[in-house]
Amino acid sequence: MRTIYTGGQVFTGALPLQEAFIVEDGRFVAVGSTQDMLSLRTANDALVPLEGRFVCPGFNDSHMHLVNYGNTMEQCDLTGPATASLTALQVALRHFARSRQPAPTAWLMGRGWNQDYFTPATGIPTRHDLDAVSTEYPVCITRCCGHCLVVNTRALTLLGIDGSTPSPEGGEIVKDAQGQPTGVFLDNAMTLVHARLPRPTKEDIKRMIRNASAALNRYGVTSVQTDDLCAFDSVTWQEVLSAYREVEAEGSLTVRVYEQSQFTDAQSLRAFLDSGLTTGSGSAMFRIGPLKMLGDGSLGARTAYLSGAYADDPSTQGLAIFTQEQFNEMISLANEHGMSAAIHVIGDGILDRVLNAYEYAFARCLRQDHRSSLIHVQLTRPDQLERIRQMNLHAHVQAIFIDYDARIVRERAGEALSSTSYAFHTLRAMGVHVSNGTDCPVENPNPMRGLQCAVTRQPLDGSLPPYRPEEAFTVEEALQSYTAEGAFASFEEDFKGQIAPGMAADFVLLDNSPFTVSPQDIHRIRTLQTYLNGQCVYSAQA
Repeated sequence: MRTIYTGGQVFTGALPLQEAFIVEDGRFVAVGSTQDMLSLRTANDALVPLEGRFVCPGFNDSHMHLVNYGNTMEQCDLTGPATASLTALQVALRHFARSRQPAPTAWLMGRGWNQDYFTPATGIPTRHDLDAVSTEYPVCITRCCGHCLVVNTRALTLLGIDGSTPSPEGGEIVKDAQGQPTGVFLDNAMTLVHARLPRPTKEDIKRMIRNASAALNRYGVTSVQTDDLCAFDSVTWQEVLSAYREVEAEGSLTVRVYEQSQFTDAQSLRAFLDSGLTTGSGSAMFRIGPLKMLGDGSLGARTAYLSGAYADDPSTQGLAIFTQEQFNEMISLANEHGMSAAIHVIGDGILDRVLNAYEYAFARCLRQDHRSSLIHVQLTRPDQLERIRQMNLHAHVQAIFIDYDARIVRERAGEALSSTSYAFHTLRAMGVHVSNGTDCPVENPNPMRGLQCAVTRQPLDGSLPPYRPEEAFTVEEALQSYTAEGAFASFEEDFKGQIAPGMAADFVLLDNSPFTVSPQDIHRIRTLQTYLNGQCVYSAQA
C-alpha cells in the first residue's frame, strides 16, 4: 500500500521546500506539490495530512558510540545540574547509590562531568573527592569527553595500582607531589580501569543497543556511524558484532548502523580482515565501515596533541596515542585491503601525523574513491586544510562542540591556532565533504543542538559572541551535513539522505522549521515522529 503525505514543509535535501511525497514499500516514489501528489492517488492509497509540519530526511549522526551510549544510560548522569560543582557531583553520586543500592562488589559508575563548569572552581576531582561518596565500594566517573576518568581509593586498591605503577604509552596515571596516584587516569591509562570492570554479557550489550536505538529515534536519528568494537576491554569484537546481528534479526535495531571499527594493533586488524570483513560488508541495517583509530585525547582534558605547548599550561602539549610508524602501518594495512579509515584528530600535532600516514598509505596503494576520513578536525592550520583537500579526505565534525569549546579554545590553543580552527565552512567551500554528529555520549545526541551551533557558532545559551562567525553554515548546509553528507561518508548517497524517488523512506517530522525559528531557538525544536523504511519508529503522541 502506498501512503501519500500532503500539506507539509518538506526539505528534500535542498531548497526550495516541497509540500508532499509518496512512500511505497519503504521507499520514496514521488515528491512535489500536494496537488501533484494527489493527482497520483489511487483508491487503495492512504492519505496523511502533515498540517504544515516540517519534514526532512532522517538525521545521520556521523560519529558516535551507540553501545557506550546505551551503557551510559544505565550509569549516574553527571551532566547538567550534577556538573555545576564538585558538591553537586558528589550529591548526585550519593543519590544514585541510594536508589540502586549496589552490592559491595559492584562499581558505582557515572559519566558526563566537566570540571570547567564547577563553581567554585576546584579542578578535576581526585580519589579523595570520591572517597567522600564511598569508601566501601569502588567508584568510577568518566569525564564528558571520555578521555579522562577518576576512581576512588577503594577502586585503586582493587586495581592494585599505587605509586610504583608506570603509565602506559599514550596515557597517564596522574600522581601527586608524593608520587601517589590521585585517582585520575588519562587516555590509554584508562584501560587499566576498564579491563577490570564487570564484564557485560551479550544480553547486556543487546539491551544497550535496543535502548540506545530507541533513544536516538526520539531525536529523529535514523542512521549512525558508530565506534563500538572497543566499547568494553573485556568483550571481543566478535561478540559485539554478534549482538548487533541478533538485535537486527529480532527486528529491534531501529537505526541504520555503519560500524567505525576500532583496532589498536595490526595483528587484530589483520584477523578482522582475514575473516572476510571490510568496509561495506553487511546489510542495509548493519554494515562494516572504516578502520577507526584514536589519535589523541580532548581539548577540555588538555590531552589533545598540539604541535606546541598549551597556551594555558606550557608543561604539556597533550598525548599522542600512536606513533607515526603505528599510524603508517595500520592505515596502510586497511587501505590495501579496501578498507577506509576514520581517525580521531583534535590537536594540530596529531593531525600532522595522521595526514602523513594517509600520504604514506596512498603512495603505496592509491584508491580513487577511498572515502577515508578525519573525525573531529578541531584545531587546524591552513596548510593542513589544503592537505585534507588534496587527499580528498572526509571530515566528520561535531558542531555541538562549539557550545563548550568556544569558552576555552583561545586560552587552551592560543590566539594564532584558534583563529584558524573549527574551519568547517572553509573545508566545505574547498570541496571537502563535511558531515555532522555529536560523539554521543560525549554530547547529547539531539541533532538540533548541533544544527544550532553550526549556524550560530555560539554556545547554546548565547552567552558568548560567535566564535569565527565566518565559519557558520546556513540552515540548508547544516541540514545537509546531518543527512546527505553522512550518507556520502558511508557510500550510501544513492540510497538515503534525501527525500527523492528511489531513496529509503527514512524521515522525521518536527514541531517547527529551522528555516523559520530564530537561530538561537533551533535547539528547542522537537521531534514529533520518526520513520525508518516508511515505518513509524517513534511518535511523541505515543
